[in-house]
Amino acid sequence: MRKPLAPTQTVEIIIIQKLVEGIHHVGNIVPPYEAAEGGTDIEYAVSVRGVKDIIICGHSHCGVMRALLDKSKVAKLSAVQSWLSHAESTRRIIEENYAHVTDDAARLTVAAAENVLVQLEHLQTYPSIAAALERKALTLHGWMYEFETGQVLGYHPQDGQFFPLE
Repeated sequence: MRKPLAPTQTVEIIIIQKLVEGIHHVGNIVPPYEAAEGGTDIEYAVSVRGVKDIIICGHSHCGVMRALLDKSKVAKLSAVQSWLSHAESTRRIIEENYAHVTDDAARLTVAAAENVLVQLEHLQTYPSIAAALERKALTLHGWMYEFETGQVLGYHPQDGQFFPLE
């Protein structure tokens, strides 16, 4: 297993958010391969450019996650509603497993973190990504950026938690 990336490390990566130049998908949403309305950017980066690391980076106060949790905010935006359907698992996870989290800010942060994990699962449905993962030529990373502290947290699958990256 490779050591997790540090946020200050210089590498060629795809980061699915606007923190650095790369591929940007609104809300960090990656449609599963079967539903991909594109996906060519990801496949090209992995298969042709040989990208070794893909980072899904969520963040606190995410407006897209706010819209996912309260669809009235996008009720008249059919394209946005369609895009949000690729994060429906995230919404269901929050609804069914986090009912005890009633503070709006905390619920939003939990949704953003859970969405990172759901989208990492979606990435693995792409044949090129599955193949690269199998031959250990690619590593997937889940990050959360906290605006309040400026801290970047990395997901550690072995612990099932996000921890500060150093």
